[in-house]
Amino acid sequence: MEFISQHPVLVASVIKIAVLLFIVMTALAYLTWFERKVVAHIQSRWGPYYVGAHGLLQPLADGLKFLFKEDVTPPTSDRLVYVLAPFLALALALTAIAFIPFGPPDKTFIYGQKIFVVSDSNIGLLFLFAITSMGVYGVALAGWSSNSKYPLLGGLRSSAQMISYEVSLTLSVVGVLLIAGSLQFNQIIENQGGHWWHFLPEWNVFPQIVGFLCYLTAAIAETNRVPFDLPEAETELVAGFHTEYSSFKFAMFFMAEYANMVTVSCLATILFFGGWLSPFPDSWHWQLYLPGAGLMAVGIYCAYDTITRMRGIARLQLTVVTLLSLVIGALCLLPAVAPYVQGPFWFTAKVLVFLFFYVWVRGTLPRFRYDQLMSFGWKLLLPVSLANLVGTALWYAVGWMRHG
Repeated sequence: MEFISQHPVLVASVIKIAVLLFIVMTALAYLTWFERKVVAHIQSRWGPYYVGAHGLLQPLADGLKFLFKEDVTPPTSDRLVYVLAPFLALALALTAIAFIPFGPPDKTFIYGQKIFVVSDSNIGLLFLFAITSMGVYGVALAGWSSNSKYPLLGGLRSSAQMISYEVSLTLSVVGVLLIAGSLQFNQIIENQGGHWWHFLPEWNVFPQIVGFLCYLTAAIAETNRVPFDLPEAETELVAGFHTEYSSFKFAMFFMAEYANMVTVSCLATILFFGGWLSPFPDSWHWQLYLPGAGLMAVGIYCAYDTITRMRGIARLQLTVVTLLSLVIGALCLLPAVAPYVQGPFWFTAKVLVFLFFYVWVRGTLPRFRYDQLMSFGWKLLLPVSLANLVGTALWYAVGWMRHG
């Protein structure tokens, strides 16, 4: 206790980093399961089903497979850069999440350290954009260090795509910054508090609908997802920049991709959809029980599924999931706990909507040609983002002149 009292910032930071890494790494593993399940249902298939109840242990099986597969390194590659490239991509993707506030800043540890954010910087948005913009180095270096023409072409195409759409991505959020007047995430979120006509939340997505659409399109392209997954177009480039990678280094690139998906989804939630704020007015006190009631409902459904459909070891596995859902749901219903889970609950729910949209788009839209991709980014998306920025600035300038 003496060490904790003398170094509260260090202890709180270590705890938050450890918890966040555990949650994020688990979420990245189960995003693969989630994507395969959703795409399978879109295509009228079952998806992962046999490894665990409903395939819930499939991420563990995939991780063990990648861990024990033969790790082949091309003999003519630059070995140091070849090994460091996937580590760089994953490290940058995970570092960006440290700036995301998952709940309100008034919830603190006993020594005053904020619980729901690792680093609460006054210029958090600039830091996040700086870190994510460096992600192109991991992809480019992976393609170059392999010393093969196909990864090199994939790395060059990926670099061009990520840099091109990063311009539109940045410009699309400047309108939000003009409205909020701050680069700190919590202030941007708190600026979206309140409701129009007592029921419509004052989220930035309504006055900045054009900026949001530009951001969403650029974010999909920035993370190399369908229909903008040209760097990994198997029909054209074998597998893009990671063609020569295998085993766990191959998996690290996909973990970095999913981490980037989580980051841009969190950023969209913060900038346009009120972050950890509830969409309902504060006077609606019943919303305090939504997280607990939702988990209890999931537990009841899992219990029914366990009794009626599961057999053998799958029944035991789903029984564990059922008990966890019911116990955690009951804890969230306690008056002392309910206020603490509100922020993370609403934030997570909004992020999951964006992640579902990512998967939905993958199962729906075809891949663009590379010339269509670049033309769309420079000739349409960038001018629209600039027009939205100029329009927002003029609107604020006219309003300032009227009040001045």
